[in-house]
Parts: sequence; C-alpha cells; structure tokens
Amino acid sequence: MPATAEGGPVGRVNEEVEIEAGIVTRYRRHPNGHGLVSPGARVHPAAFVSRTAYVESGARVGAEAWIGPGSWIDQDAIVGSHVFIGQSVHVGADSVVGSAARLGSYVRIGRQARIDSGAVVERDRRVPENAVIGAAPRLSPGAAPAGLGHGA
Repeated sequence: MPATAEGGPVGRVNEEVEIEAGIVTRYRRHPNGHGLVSPGARVHPAAFVSRTAYVESGARVGAEAWIGPGSWIDQDAIVGSHVFIGQSVHVGADSVVGSAARLGSYVRIGRQARIDSGAVVERDRRVPENAVIGAAPRLSPGAAPAGLGHGA
C-alpha cells in the first residue's frame, strides 16, 4: 500500500459501487469529507460531501455547500453555494437548489423541482416533481408581519 510523506497509508481515492445487480459505477472520494462523487460531476473543492453521501454524474455542487451523511444528489442536479443539506436527503434528477437554501434531514426533492435561493425545506418534507419552493420574505428588524401592525 502506498504511503504518505508522513509514513501513513494513502486512502483509496476511487471506489466502485454496485448500484444494481451486476451494474458497477465508479466514484472518486471528494477531498473535503470523502463523499462519493461521480467522475462526471463537478463539486467545488470548498464544498463538504459527507463520507456516506453520493453525487451523481452531471450534478454540480457550489462552494461551501454542505451535504450530510447518506444524502444523494441525483444526475444533473444543481446545488448552489452555501447550501445546507441534512442527513439522508435526496435531491432529484435535474433539480436546482439555489444558493443559501437549507434542506432538513430526510427531505425528498422530486425530479426537476426548484428550491429558490434562501428557501428552507423543513425535515421529512416531500417536494413533488416540477414544484417551485420560494424563499419566505425577510422582515427588517422590528418590523411586524403584514396585518399585524404595531399596537394592534
């Protein structure tokens, strides 16, 4: 086994995974978190991909995105920068998760869905195919929500 300059063993960079009976796919380990990334995917070096997460071919993951354990970014999905993806989340094929969005654990995003930048999807939610989830409006400090004026 090869060794590092410090004398320790070098971990495997490429892995083969049987995705169906007799069908083997090759992945490489992402340097930040050691998650499994298809050679056809583009993951920013500053993104974190947990060791048990997968990023499939054609997917793109932006800078400082965080992909939690057991999560799966499907083919041709786009995950923007500064996105947080919790544990065991599935981002469906051809979906888009905008920058700074947050997906709670066990969320399922359907094929071709769009999660807008800054949107929050709470844990255990299912987003149907082709759905659009917008970000909640942000209030300035001290502002009351519409219909709840001061002194009401």
